Amino acid sequence: MRGEATVLHADLDAFYASVEQRDAPELRGRPVIVGGGVVLAASYEAKARGVRTAMGGRQARDLCPDAVVVPPRMEAYSAASKAVFSIFRDTTPLVEGLSIDEAFLEVGGLRRIAGTPEQIAVRLRERVRTEAGLAISVGVARTKFLAKVASAVSKPDGLLIVEPEREQEFLLPLPVERLWGVGAVTAEKLHRYGIRTVGELAELEAATAERMLGKATGAHVHALARLRDPRPVDTTRRRGSIGSQRALGSRPRSPEELDLILTQIVDRLARRLRDGDRVCRTVVLRLRFGDFTKATRSRSLRAPTDRTAILLTVARALLAVAHTEIAERGITLIGISLSQLDRVDRVHPELPIDWGDEARLDTVLDDLRDRYGATSVSRAAQLGRDPGWSSPVLPEHE
Repeated sequence: MRGEATVLHADLDAFYASVEQRDAPELRGRPVIVGGGVVLAASYEAKARGVRTAMGGRQARDLCPDAVVVPPRMEAYSAASKAVFSIFRDTTPLVEGLSIDEAFLEVGGLRRIAGTPEQIAVRLRERVRTEAGLAISVGVARTKFLAKVASAVSKPDGLLIVEPEREQEFLLPLPVERLWGVGAVTAEKLHRYGIRTVGELAELEAATAERMLGKATGAHVHALARLRDPRPVDTTRRRGSIGSQRALGSRPRSPEELDLILTQIVDRLARRLRDGDRVCRTVVLRLRFGDFTKATRSRSLRAPTDRTAILLTVARALLAVAHTEIAERGITLIGISLSQLDRVDRVHPELPIDWGDEARLDTVLDDLRDRYGATSVSRAAQLGRDPGWSSPVLPEHE
């Protein structure tokens, strides 16, 4: 186990909303909501009034009637993310990205040339504020898990260092929800057993936690509660899947509307595959119905692909199976994940290869969007639609 606090977890604060406030000075200090029908992000001024990510737009406006509602600008968020990650990689070569707005950095080998981890973290925050115009919270600890918890506790716009001798003092009083992997369902199970703090979970035997939560989950969260997390910052890790989802609010959606949203999601994800020289073998459809129950359906392809038309055909087939349930129960969220990813150069193509017009169309559309922007060309089904119908990725940590 590492004996020094050298892992940084850097997490941009209220990322989408902060970019909007940065780019429009008149929004600074005001409650800002990104997204209309559903809240994609909220500034801290709006969060203070109870607005939360994925909340319905009407409820958010009831809580905060003076909020400024702005449509999402995914290109602006992507550009801001690239600028910040450039600063990360200029700070240390050991960077493990987690999402568009957060990463781990290992700085243990930089003491002689760059100073202590605390000094590096201070400079990192200053550079992100000066060069990218954004606030970022940073946690510094001996392990990735503790660094992530520390950055969350330090928000907004904070820096928190958890030295090894203070780890138990810092972690054990926190609610179990702070543990990586403890969501609402797991937290409720623990609460039923009277366990509400990390310290109370740590007092249990591992076998007891496994009986309560299942072997895998119980072992994982119990190890974290006991401060065991040996994972190093991994700069080679590539995502096993990519995905995007769209929160839809509570109003009914026609099959045509759902098909349009599905098309936009698949279009975006297929382009991300090609940009990264990757292919996928499995398409996963995720749905949340009006009663907030969830469903997941998937289908694997015989051969991996990055072709938009093939992926869209599979996604549409999966959605068609759910049409009856959607009509009866309503739908509040739709998402697509592409999994079993691999590099294009590692896949042996099947013969005969005849992608024809399909592959040429993907290539032309990619070239046009690269040159003139993501919104420069779109499918005929999207013409005349509100640009807010695009399908941005919902922030994982907002």
